[in-house]
This record gives sequence, C-alpha cells and structure tokens, in this order.
Amino acid sequence: MKRIPLKMIRRDLENIPEYSLPAGFQIRTFRKGDEYNWAEIETNVNEFKNEEAALERFNKEFGPYIDEMSKRCLFIENEHGKAIATTTAWYGDLNGDGEISGRIHWVGVVPEYQGKKLSKPLLSAAMHILARYHSKAYLTSQTTSYQAINMYLNYGFEPFLTAPSCNEAWSLMEETLDRQIFIEK
Repeated sequence: MKRIPLKMIRRDLENIPEYSLPAGFQIRTFRKGDEYNWAEIETNVNEFKNEEAALERFNKEFGPYIDEMSKRCLFIENEHGKAIATTTAWYGDLNGDGEISGRIHWVGVVPEYQGKKLSKPLLSAAMHILARYHSKAYLTSQTTSYQAINMYLNYGFEPFLTAPSCNEAWSLMEETLDRQIFIEK
C-alpha cells in the first residue's frame, strides 16, 4: 500500500468511548527510566531503525518535558510488569496558528501483543487525559496504518485536509476499509 501521511481531528473531547483492558494487563503513567521502554516499543513497531535512534528522538522531543510525561505518557504492562504498549496524550499546534490542541502521539503496541484488544483501552485513557487539558485533539498517521485509522474514525476523529495528497489518502482509506468517510471540503 502506498504510504501517504494524514492528519485527523476530533472537534471535542466529550463522549469518549470506554474499553476495559483484558485480564492480566494494566495501564500506568510514565516514570523515570521509561524512556528506554518507549524506545524499545517504538523500535519494535518499526518507527526507528534502532533503540538509540528512538532514544535520541525521545530526548529531543520529550526530554525537556519529563515532568509532563509523568502525567501524559501511558504504558500498558503485561502480567509480568513488562511495558508492551505506549502512547502520549501530548499537545501541539495543528494549524500553525499558535492555537494549542491535544494530540494523540506515538501510539505503539509491540507486534506480539497486537490484536489482543489493547489499543482501544489505551486510546480511551489517553483521550481522558487530553480532556483534562484541551477541548479538541488531533493526531498524525499514515495510510499504511489503516487499522489504526479505522479505530480513530470510530473514536470520532475526522479527516483533516492539509495537502492535495490528502484526497488520495482518504480515497485509499475508503477503499481499504470499505467504509464511507465524511471529508469536509
């Protein structure tokens, strides 16, 4: 599948869908040293070529905000206490106009735990954190993550058109997901 970047927006943070974690898993917030767990998870989902590159990105993007990470970054641990999934309820400037919105950022579930009903509870928890600080949220993704895109659509995120390639991306998503996606023109 062609990899095309895309953005999605949720215009409010009300009525967040609720999902429970399966037995044996727990969600917890970031604590000192979790940057290594983050790097391992994000490398395992092919976001980085190695953990050193992931750690470098973590330190650049989140290093100055470690205190905020303890409130905004989540991990799922398995029954042995190993971190196997993460996301961050972060923030950013969606339009480049200075308005700060919540952001679902760096979602990752290690491959051997994908398909075990972990993503929805993780996303729900992150969105509840965002709702404490923001009135709306956005995320960035790509067409190759079509299963995640489907989940985000089910959570009330909508296409956010930023470039001509967006039309191609969303047409590809409609075809791949076999669903009509409302795109505000």
